[in-house]
Amino acid sequence: MLRTLPVALILISHALDAQQPDSSALPPKIQDNSFLVEEAYNQEAGVVQHIGTLLTRRGSNDFEFAFTQEWPVRSIVHQLSYDIPFVRASSATGIGDIGINYRYQLLGDGNAPIAVTPRLTLVLPTGDWKKSRGDGGFGGEAAIAASFVLSPLITAHTNAGLLFTPSAKNPAGDKANIYNWSAGQSVILTSSSVVQPMLEAVYSRGTEVTGNDRTSVGESLILAPGARMAINFESGLQVVPGLAVPIGIGPSSGERGVFVYLSFEHAFRR
Repeated sequence: MLRTLPVALILISHALDAQQPDSSALPPKIQDNSFLVEEAYNQEAGVVQHIGTLLTRRGSNDFEFAFTQEWPVRSIVHQLSYDIPFVRASSATGIGDIGINYRYQLLGDGNAPIAVTPRLTLVLPTGDWKKSRGDGGFGGEAAIAASFVLSPLITAHTNAGLLFTPSAKNPAGDKANIYNWSAGQSVILTSSSVVQPMLEAVYSRGTEVTGNDRTSVGESLILAPGARMAINFESGLQVVPGLAVPIGIGPSSGERGVFVYLSFEHAFRR
């Protein structure tokens, strides 16, 4: 996901900080639970998050399911995670290309008006490229996420990223270098700590292999209205289900889908 940082928002960070309520008097936040756009909050020390997502498309039996775990490394500064996708494509279902992620909390945290987190991802060629479930080669992505508390009622997240895969393969076995860059923006209404409406937009432009050392360029633009809610337990477990309806616009006009989200976040023994 691609992320452009609104510099003007930095100028109002001190004023926003003064508006933050006493967090000890509030119920747990719904915070690191965005759908298609990353938030810039690493996991706190001693807290792990398990995330499952499912994306379906109208008029197709294909789907994408992914399981993600996010682990802090001794503190909020460093975070490791992995993404395991399961893909149904061409009437066959199997594992896709696994991603191993490292994120660094460069600025702020979950209580700051501005937070910035760069990410590096290694993509492993675990998916069957012959069945369109993977790219057939190792890939790498560099990305950045920024989160802004615009007011006590609104939080925004901005993303940017570039993925590069050398010697990717298509189902015919042709090889070429491919790339994909993306940009994302979300706005979340945070007036309630129980249910939060949200709107996300993601644009991507990239290449796919069409022959040996030949590629074609494609792009997509998705707008996804949705909502998430929190179920908080006395044990400290927080369960966050969510639902969004991705809608294709512009180059993706006519596309429709359903996105289902479920997160479990709890403390663990270190």
